[in-house]
Amino acid sequence: MRSAVKEAHFGHTTLPDEQAQALRKAVKFEWITVGFLAISTTIVFLVLGNSQVMKAAWIEDLLSFLPPISFLVAVHFIKRPPSIRHPYGYHRATGIAHLVAAVALSVMGAYLILDSGLGLLKAEHPTIGAVTLFGQTFWLGWLMMAAMALTAVPPVYLGLVKMKLARSLHDKVLYADADMNKADWMTAAAAGVGVAGIGMGLWWADAVAALIISVSILRDGIKNLRSAVGALADARAMTYDDADTHPLTGDIDRYLSGLPWVSEARSRTRDEGHVFHIESFVVPKKKAATLQQLEDAREGCIELDWKVQDMVIVPVAQLPDEFLPGPTSGGEED
Repeated sequence: MRSAVKEAHFGHTTLPDEQAQALRKAVKFEWITVGFLAISTTIVFLVLGNSQVMKAAWIEDLLSFLPPISFLVAVHFIKRPPSIRHPYGYHRATGIAHLVAAVALSVMGAYLILDSGLGLLKAEHPTIGAVTLFGQTFWLGWLMMAAMALTAVPPVYLGLVKMKLARSLHDKVLYADADMNKADWMTAAAAGVGVAGIGMGLWWADAVAALIISVSILRDGIKNLRSAVGALADARAMTYDDADTHPLTGDIDRYLSGLPWVSEARSRTRDEGHVFHIESFVVPKKKAATLQQLEDAREGCIELDWKVQDMVIVPVAQLPDEFLPGPTSGGEED
Protein backbone atom coordinates (compact mmCIF):
# COMPACT_ATOMS: atom_id res chain seq x y z
CA MET A 1 0.00 0.00 0.00
CA ARG A 2 1.32 3.42 -0.92
CA SER A 3 2.05 5.66 2.05
CA ALA A 4 -0.17 8.75 2.46
CA VAL A 5 2.85 10.66 3.81
CA LYS A 6 5.01 12.50 1.29
CA GLU A 7 8.38 10.79 0.94
CA ALA A 8 11.37 12.46 2.63
CA HIS A 9 15.10 11.71 2.47
CA PHE A 10 18.35 12.24 4.34
CA GLY A 11 20.76 11.75 1.41
CA HIS A 12 19.83 8.38 -0.06
CA THR A 13 18.17 7.28 3.20
CA THR A 14 14.40 7.16 2.82
CA LEU A 15 12.70 8.19 6.04
CA PRO A 16 9.86 6.09 7.48
CA ASP A 17 6.50 7.85 7.72
CA GLU A 18 6.98 8.72 11.40
CA GLN A 19 10.34 10.42 10.78
CA ALA A 20 9.11 12.12 7.58
CA GLN A 21 6.24 13.68 9.53
CA ALA A 22 8.57 14.59 12.40
CA LEU A 23 10.96 16.32 9.98
CA ARG A 24 8.22 18.46 8.46
CA LYS A 25 6.92 19.33 11.91
CA ALA A 26 10.44 20.22 13.08
CA VAL A 27 10.97 22.55 10.12
CA LYS A 28 7.62 24.22 10.80
CA PHE A 29 8.38 24.73 14.49
CA GLU A 30 11.86 26.08 13.77
CA TRP A 31 10.33 28.74 11.51
CA ILE A 32 7.82 29.52 14.26
CA THR A 33 10.75 29.85 16.68
CA VAL A 34 12.57 32.26 14.35
CA GLY A 35 9.41 34.38 14.07
CA PHE A 36 8.88 34.39 17.84
CA LEU A 37 12.52 35.35 18.48
CA ALA A 38 12.29 38.24 16.01
CA ILE A 39 9.36 39.62 18.04
CA SER A 40 10.81 38.90 21.50
CA THR A 41 14.26 40.38 20.80
CA THR A 42 12.60 43.55 19.48
CA ILE A 43 10.41 43.87 22.59
CA VAL A 44 13.33 43.30 24.98
CA PHE A 45 15.53 45.76 23.06
CA LEU A 46 12.89 48.50 23.35
CA VAL A 47 12.85 48.20 27.18
CA LEU A 48 16.56 47.41 27.68
CA GLY A 49 17.49 50.49 29.74
CA ASN A 50 20.71 50.36 31.79
CA SER A 51 20.02 46.96 33.35
CA GLN A 52 22.84 44.41 33.12
CA VAL A 53 20.42 41.51 33.48
CA MET A 54 18.21 42.83 30.67
CA LYS A 55 21.29 43.16 28.48
CA ALA A 56 22.23 39.53 29.21
CA ALA A 57 18.66 38.40 28.50
CA TRP A 58 18.64 40.27 25.18
CA ILE A 59 21.96 38.77 24.07
CA GLU A 60 20.75 35.34 25.16
CA ASP A 61 17.66 35.86 22.97
CA LEU A 62 19.87 36.85 20.03
CA LEU A 63 21.95 33.68 20.49
CA SER A 64 18.75 31.66 20.47
CA PHE A 65 18.54 32.35 16.72
CA LEU A 66 21.57 30.12 16.11
CA PRO A 67 20.14 26.62 16.77
CA PRO A 68 16.96 26.97 14.65
CA ILE A 69 18.81 28.68 11.80
CA SER A 70 21.56 26.02 11.99
CA PHE A 71 18.93 23.30 11.85
CA LEU A 72 17.16 24.81 8.84
CA VAL A 73 20.45 25.28 6.95
CA ALA A 74 21.59 21.73 7.78
CA VAL A 75 18.27 20.22 6.63
CA HIS A 76 18.67 22.02 3.30
CA PHE A 77 22.04 20.30 2.71
CA ILE A 78 21.46 16.81 4.13
CA LYS A 79 18.60 16.19 1.72
CA ARG A 80 21.12 16.16 -1.13
CA PRO A 81 22.15 12.71 -2.40
CA PRO A 82 25.82 11.62 -2.21
CA SER A 83 28.03 12.84 -5.03
CA ILE A 84 31.51 12.14 -6.39
CA ARG A 85 32.89 14.97 -4.26
CA HIS A 86 30.89 13.88 -1.18
CA PRO A 87 30.53 10.08 -1.41
CA TYR A 88 29.24 9.84 2.20
CA GLY A 89 26.57 12.47 1.54
CA TYR A 90 26.09 15.77 3.38
CA HIS A 91 25.12 14.43 6.79
CA ARG A 92 28.08 16.20 8.45
CA ALA A 93 26.27 19.51 7.81
CA THR A 94 24.36 18.75 11.00
CA GLY A 95 27.59 18.37 12.99
CA ILE A 96 29.04 21.57 11.55
CA ALA A 97 25.87 23.50 12.39
CA HIS A 98 25.98 22.05 15.90
CA LEU A 99 29.61 23.14 16.33
CA VAL A 100 28.95 26.70 15.11
CA ALA A 101 26.07 27.13 17.55
CA ALA A 102 28.10 25.63 20.44
CA VAL A 103 31.14 27.89 19.88
CA ALA A 104 28.94 31.00 19.75
CA LEU A 105 27.19 30.00 22.97
CA SER A 106 30.47 29.31 24.78
CA VAL A 107 32.19 32.54 23.74
CA MET A 108 29.20 34.73 24.56
CA GLY A 109 28.64 32.97 27.92
CA ALA A 110 32.27 33.59 28.91
CA TYR A 111 32.06 37.25 27.84
CA LEU A 112 28.88 37.88 29.82
CA ILE A 113 30.33 36.25 32.96
CA LEU A 114 33.34 38.57 32.72
CA ASP A 115 31.18 41.63 32.02
CA SER A 116 28.67 40.92 34.80
CA GLY A 117 31.38 39.84 37.27
CA LEU A 118 33.30 43.10 36.78
CA GLY A 119 30.10 45.08 37.32
CA LEU A 120 29.52 43.25 40.61
CA LEU A 121 33.13 43.73 41.78
CA LYS A 122 33.00 47.44 40.97
CA ALA A 123 29.70 47.71 42.87
CA GLU A 124 28.04 49.44 39.95
CA HIS A 125 24.57 50.65 40.89
CA PRO A 126 22.30 50.29 37.86
CA THR A 127 19.51 52.80 37.44
CA ILE A 128 16.14 52.24 35.88
CA GLY A 129 14.40 55.46 35.07
CA ALA A 130 10.84 56.41 34.20
CA VAL A 131 9.15 56.28 30.83
CA THR A 132 6.17 58.14 29.45
CA LEU A 133 3.74 56.09 27.41
CA PHE A 134 0.29 57.20 26.18
CA GLY A 135 0.55 60.25 28.41
CA GLN A 136 1.32 58.20 31.52
CA THR A 137 4.72 58.28 33.24
CA PHE A 138 5.77 55.18 35.18
CA TRP A 139 8.82 53.14 36.21
CA LEU A 140 10.48 51.41 33.24
CA GLY A 141 11.04 48.31 35.37
CA TRP A 142 7.34 47.48 35.07
CA LEU A 143 7.71 47.29 31.29
CA MET A 144 10.87 45.18 31.66
CA MET A 145 9.12 42.65 33.89
CA ALA A 146 6.07 42.58 31.59
CA ALA A 147 8.36 41.91 28.60
CA MET A 148 10.07 39.06 30.47
CA ALA A 149 6.74 37.52 31.46
CA LEU A 150 5.50 37.79 27.86
CA THR A 151 8.59 36.14 26.37
CA ALA A 152 8.91 33.36 28.99
CA VAL A 153 5.82 31.31 28.10
CA PRO A 154 6.24 30.33 24.38
CA PRO A 155 9.73 28.74 24.84
CA VAL A 156 8.26 26.26 27.34
CA TYR A 157 5.88 24.84 24.73
CA LEU A 158 8.40 25.05 21.86
CA GLY A 159 11.02 23.21 23.91
CA LEU A 160 8.67 20.36 24.81
CA VAL A 161 7.65 19.85 21.16
CA LYS A 162 11.24 19.93 19.87
CA MET A 163 12.44 17.50 22.53
CA LYS A 164 10.02 14.85 21.25
CA LEU A 165 10.98 15.54 17.62
CA ALA A 166 14.71 15.36 18.42
CA ARG A 167 14.22 11.88 19.87
CA SER A 168 12.32 10.69 16.78
CA LEU A 169 14.85 12.14 14.30
CA HIS A 170 17.99 11.46 16.38
CA ASP A 171 18.83 15.15 15.85
CA LYS A 172 21.30 16.75 18.27
CA VAL A 173 20.88 20.28 16.84
CA LEU A 174 17.15 20.06 17.50
CA TYR A 175 17.88 18.78 20.99
CA ALA A 176 20.29 21.68 21.57
CA ASP A 177 17.56 24.06 20.42
CA ALA A 178 15.08 22.50 22.85
CA ASP A 179 17.72 22.95 25.56
CA MET A 180 18.10 26.57 24.49
CA ASN A 181 14.35 27.10 24.83
CA LYS A 182 14.64 25.89 28.39
CA ALA A 183 17.42 28.42 28.96
CA ASP A 184 15.20 31.12 27.40
CA TRP A 185 12.39 30.86 29.92
CA MET A 186 14.82 30.46 32.80
CA THR A 187 16.61 33.59 31.61
CA ALA A 188 13.35 35.52 31.42
CA ALA A 189 12.47 34.46 34.97
CA ALA A 190 15.92 35.42 36.30
CA ALA A 191 15.80 38.78 34.50
CA GLY A 192 12.39 39.55 36.00
CA VAL A 193 13.73 38.79 39.49
CA GLY A 194 16.82 40.95 38.86
CA VAL A 195 14.75 43.96 37.79
CA ALA A 196 12.40 43.50 40.75
CA GLY A 197 15.48 43.46 43.00
CA ILE A 198 16.59 46.84 41.66
CA GLY A 199 13.12 48.19 42.33
CA MET A 200 13.45 47.06 45.97
CA GLY A 201 16.82 48.79 46.29
CA LEU A 202 19.00 45.68 45.94
CA TRP A 203 21.62 47.04 43.54
CA TRP A 204 23.50 43.73 43.39
CA ALA A 205 20.40 41.78 42.28
CA ASP A 206 20.86 42.95 38.69
CA ALA A 207 24.47 41.75 38.38
CA VAL A 208 23.82 38.49 40.27
CA ALA A 209 20.87 37.62 38.00
CA ALA A 210 23.02 38.45 34.95
CA LEU A 211 25.74 36.15 36.27
CA ILE A 212 23.24 33.31 36.71
CA ILE A 213 22.08 33.75 33.11
CA SER A 214 25.69 33.91 31.88
CA VAL A 215 26.65 30.71 33.67
CA SER A 216 23.60 29.00 32.14
CA ILE A 217 24.65 30.14 28.65
CA LEU A 218 28.25 28.97 29.17
CA ARG A 219 27.12 25.63 30.57
CA ASP A 220 24.91 25.01 27.52
CA GLY A 221 27.76 26.08 25.23
CA ILE A 222 30.33 23.73 26.77
CA LYS A 223 27.87 20.84 26.86
CA ASN A 224 27.03 21.25 23.18
CA LEU A 225 30.66 21.92 22.26
CA ARG A 226 31.78 18.60 23.74
CA SER A 227 28.98 16.80 21.93
CA ALA A 228 29.64 18.48 18.56
CA VAL A 229 33.42 17.95 18.66
CA GLY A 230 32.97 14.34 19.76
CA ALA A 231 30.63 13.60 16.86
CA LEU A 232 32.93 15.24 14.28
CA ALA A 233 35.88 13.31 15.75
CA ASP A 234 34.02 10.02 15.16
CA ALA A 235 33.45 9.27 18.83
CA ARG A 236 31.27 6.26 19.61
CA ALA A 237 27.62 6.72 18.67
CA MET A 238 25.56 8.17 21.49
CA THR A 239 21.84 8.72 22.01
CA TYR A 240 20.34 12.02 20.76
CA ASP A 241 20.82 13.62 24.21
CA ASP A 242 24.32 12.15 24.76
CA ALA A 243 23.02 10.52 27.93
CA ASP A 244 24.13 7.02 26.97
CA THR A 245 25.84 4.89 24.34
CA HIS A 246 23.46 4.24 21.45
CA PRO A 247 22.21 0.64 21.70
CA LEU A 248 22.03 0.01 17.95
CA THR A 249 25.62 -1.25 17.58
CA GLY A 250 25.01 -3.93 20.19
CA ASP A 251 21.66 -4.83 18.58
CA ILE A 252 23.34 -5.36 15.20
CA ASP A 253 26.12 -7.48 16.69
CA ARG A 254 23.59 -9.66 18.48
CA TYR A 255 21.55 -10.04 15.29
CA LEU A 256 24.54 -10.96 13.15
CA SER A 257 26.00 -13.32 15.77
CA GLY A 258 22.64 -15.09 15.91
CA LEU A 259 22.64 -15.97 12.20
CA PRO A 260 23.22 -19.71 11.66
CA TRP A 261 26.21 -19.19 9.35
CA VAL A 262 28.00 -16.64 11.57
CA SER A 263 30.52 -17.64 14.23
CA GLU A 264 31.01 -14.15 15.71
CA ALA A 265 30.46 -10.53 14.69
CA ARG A 266 31.38 -7.05 15.85
CA SER A 267 30.72 -3.60 14.40
CA ARG A 268 31.90 -0.02 14.56
CA THR A 269 29.47 2.84 14.10
CA ARG A 270 29.97 6.39 12.86
CA ASP A 271 27.24 8.83 13.86
CA GLU A 272 26.70 11.23 10.96
CA GLY A 273 24.10 13.38 12.71
CA HIS A 274 20.88 11.61 11.80
CA VAL A 275 22.02 8.36 10.21
CA PHE A 276 24.75 5.87 11.04
CA HIS A 277 27.50 4.54 8.82
CA ILE A 278 28.22 1.02 10.06
CA GLU A 279 30.98 -1.45 9.29
CA SER A 280 30.28 -4.95 10.56
CA PHE A 281 32.94 -7.68 10.58
CA VAL A 282 31.61 -11.24 10.58
CA VAL A 283 33.50 -14.52 10.92
CA PRO A 284 31.67 -17.26 8.92
CA LYS A 285 31.50 -20.76 10.40
CA LYS A 286 32.58 -22.14 7.06
CA LYS A 287 35.41 -20.78 4.97
CA ALA A 288 33.30 -18.27 3.08
CA ALA A 289 29.86 -16.68 3.14
CA THR A 290 27.73 -16.57 0.01
CA LEU A 291 26.68 -13.28 -1.57
CA GLN A 292 23.06 -14.10 -0.78
CA GLN A 293 23.86 -14.67 2.91
CA LEU A 294 25.67 -11.32 3.11
CA GLU A 295 22.86 -9.50 1.32
CA ASP A 296 20.17 -11.08 3.55
CA ALA A 297 22.20 -10.19 6.66
CA ARG A 298 22.48 -6.57 5.52
CA GLU A 299 18.74 -6.35 4.83
CA GLY A 300 18.05 -7.82 8.27
CA CYS A 301 20.21 -5.15 9.91
CA ILE A 302 18.49 -2.36 7.97
CA GLU A 303 15.12 -3.61 9.21
CA LEU A 304 16.33 -3.11 12.80
CA ASP A 305 16.43 0.69 12.43
CA TRP A 306 15.93 3.30 9.68
CA LYS A 307 19.33 4.87 10.51
CA VAL A 308 21.23 1.79 9.25
CA GLN A 309 20.74 2.04 5.50
CA ASP A 310 24.40 2.91 4.84
CA MET A 311 26.07 -0.30 5.98
CA VAL A 312 28.71 -2.74 4.84
CA ILE A 313 29.33 -6.29 6.08
CA VAL A 314 32.87 -7.58 5.77
CA PRO A 315 33.52 -11.35 6.06
CA VAL A 316 36.87 -11.99 7.78
CA ALA A 317 38.84 -15.02 9.01
CA GLN A 318 39.09 -13.44 12.48
CA LEU A 319 37.89 -10.19 14.01
CA PRO A 320 40.36 -7.33 13.39
CA ASP A 321 41.03 -6.10 16.94
CA GLU A 322 42.93 -3.08 15.62
CA PHE A 323 39.66 -1.77 14.13
CA LEU A 324 37.47 -2.77 17.07
CA PRO A 325 38.96 -1.39 20.30
CA GLY A 326 37.32 -2.08 23.64
CA PRO A 327 36.17 -5.20 25.44
CA THR A 328 32.56 -5.05 24.20
CA SER A 329 30.98 -4.97 20.77
CA GLY A 330 31.62 -1.85 18.75
CA GLY A 331 34.13 -0.56 21.29
CA GLU A 332 31.35 0.62 23.62
CA GLU A 333 33.78 0.65 26.54
CA ASP A 334 37.06 2.48 26.45
